[in-house]
Amino acid sequence: MSAHIQVAVGDTAPDFTLPDAQGKQVTLSSFQGKSSIVLYFYPKDNTPGCTTEACAFRDNYEVFQTEGAEVIGVSSDSEESHQDFAGKQRLPFILLSDKNGATRKLFGVPASLGVIPGRVTYVIDKKGVVRHIFNSQTNPLKHIEESLTVLRKINAE
Repeated sequence: MSAHIQVAVGDTAPDFTLPDAQGKQVTLSSFQGKSSIVLYFYPKDNTPGCTTEACAFRDNYEVFQTEGAEVIGVSSDSEESHQDFAGKQRLPFILLSDKNGATRKLFGVPASLGVIPGRVTYVIDKKGVVRHIFNSQTNPLKHIEESLTVLRKINAE
């Protein structure tokens, strides 16, 4: 698979397994049939935009749960960094460590300015189908808003 292939709306989300903040392996397909997934890729733990985004997901986490969704954040940071970030910000959702960026490549998440890892959110339904993709490096809060709108649409179907 070429690195230039991008996941599109309507595609089945590519499956992957990555370690969470505690080092436990988490596989995307294990959520299939159980919950929708809001999978968000972000540049780096403890940076202003990423902290704003993570805290907004935290503050709306119960709403996501009510909408039948699990929130999963992915960056290239280590498990230790995620543990620190999640502890400091009291994040109730899963953070996964994509150290070599393979999962980011698998989804075709573009880099901003060619160097900064992209900030892209994928809303994946219970069947594992990508229903929405939102890409904005500079508007972290819009990721939460967009995701909730799409989840409500999916749930109304």
